[in-house]
Amino acid sequence: MSRTRAGPEDELVFLPLGGSNEIGMNFNLYGFGPEHDRKWIVVDLGVTFGDLTTPGVEIILPDPTFIEEHAKDILGIVLTHAHEDHIGAVPWLWPRLRAPLFATPFTAYLLREKLREAGLLDEVEITEVPLGGRVTLGPFEIDLITLTHSIPEPNGLAIRTPLGVVLHTGDWKIDPDPLTGAVTDEAAIRRLGDEGVLAMVCDSTNVFVEGEAGSEADVRKVLGDLIASLRGGVAAACFASNVARMDTIIRAAEAAGRRVCLVGRSMVRMSRAARSVGLLEGTGPFLEEAAARGLAKSAVLYLCTGSQGEPRAALSRIAEGSHPHVKLGAGDACIFSSRVIPGNEAAIRTLQDNLADRGVRLYTERDHPGVHVSGHPCRDELARMYQWARPQIAVPTHGERRHLLEHAALARDLQVSEAVAPRNGDMVRLAPGPAAIIDETASGRLYVDAGVVTPENGEAFRERRHAASNGALSVSLAVDGANRLAAAPRVRSLGLPSADDRALTAVMSELEDAAAHAFHALDAEDRDDDARIEAALSRALKKAAFRLWKRRPVVEAIVLRL
Repeated sequence: MSRTRAGPEDELVFLPLGGSNEIGMNFNLYGFGPEHDRKWIVVDLGVTFGDLTTPGVEIILPDPTFIEEHAKDILGIVLTHAHEDHIGAVPWLWPRLRAPLFATPFTAYLLREKLREAGLLDEVEITEVPLGGRVTLGPFEIDLITLTHSIPEPNGLAIRTPLGVVLHTGDWKIDPDPLTGAVTDEAAIRRLGDEGVLAMVCDSTNVFVEGEAGSEADVRKVLGDLIASLRGGVAAACFASNVARMDTIIRAAEAAGRRVCLVGRSMVRMSRAARSVGLLEGTGPFLEEAAARGLAKSAVLYLCTGSQGEPRAALSRIAEGSHPHVKLGAGDACIFSSRVIPGNEAAIRTLQDNLADRGVRLYTERDHPGVHVSGHPCRDELARMYQWARPQIAVPTHGERRHLLEHAALARDLQVSEAVAPRNGDMVRLAPGPAAIIDETASGRLYVDAGVVTPENGEAFRERRHAASNGALSVSLAVDGANRLAAAPRVRSLGLPSADDRALTAVMSELEDAAAHAFHALDAEDRDDDARIEAALSRALKKAAFRLWKRRPVVEAIVLRL
């Protein structure tokens, strides 16, 4: 328990602004004190990624508006591990929060790389915390608890306050043989349970999956046997952050007489981070891409980024035949040692179809069991965690709505007294008194659009999404000094259908006639105002386009004054 004493008005609250009702973009706040004077800590500051519904947007951030308004009361930002959905937003949002960062060495290494690229490294205070270390921030005493996950140095947080102890698990699983790093610190969690855990804020990703996630050691045997059996060129795709999987694939390749070539910037960056904390010992050195191309295919394994079908990642370029150094074809193989993240199914299917069309044989979790195990707890592991920690309150996070509600039901079945499943923006009072949602705060998403952070429903993005569905028209006309039409309007289309060139010419002529008619219908005063002319042209073309195509395209009108 924290040494600070609680006052009569003090409350302990939990507020997720990302990662609740979704998988990814984790952004959690803990507040302590009276309502008018709370002190805050931030746990994780992650991103999620764009998809077909966000054209042009690859990175999506949680909206920090609520806590930005209380930035002077933020005592620190504590990062549980180095996955992008837990640290990826730091370079984008730290300037709005300007609080010190706390992370273990592996995570700190990757943070520094991100902040260096963003030009912020000299501004940000980063405190490296040893594994099992402690951070004291005002009324919060935070002990790091070693867990296992699919990345080095995953940590749970035992957050002690004057009103009780919260166990914030972050991402985890129970792996008896994780290959990199220590096993889950069961003893520390049991000691917390003996001390008394007020609330456990816990990962819900695999709550619908029976049994256990499985061990990295099992994957090592399967991949070792598989890679040894392959002839010809071999590529393997995994999450670059899964250093244990990288280690397994590298060692399996070397045992089979193959040199390893890392393909993709994030794979190279992660290998450097791993070596900085003593991982990947005894492997390598890795081949450069150009050097690998000069060797026999059977002498190389390409370890690639892009397992989720990301269009600019290494594996997509290999599948399209556009990679400058890596070529795969008939007689070659590609191993997908990763899961399909929900929402990426179409992109992955396209990637795999493109590889198969080149004659590449695919090995996936679906058709070759054992090439991947999850980094998140299944139901049996969740039950064990609850048995160890014995919390009074269960607060599911890191899941879609159905995951959180199922997790809450599971916790009640496991005899947890209270369970609250918040949405992003729901402020949960953990103490004093019964757990309850007591407020709803601002939450939402920000888009990184061409390097600029914009609101989720910003005008530029709304227009782009509208144009993606409905197409676009541009119309230009010239007006002389007497406000008369100096030349016939010109109309161009983008993304609107036509049977052939003759049909398109006829349609454009009809739209140009509609624009001319709209101009002539204006009175003299309106013809003297460019904005009014543009509005009239836009209305006329939208009306005509709906008649022709049943679409309402974006219309850009341009008036030229002669």
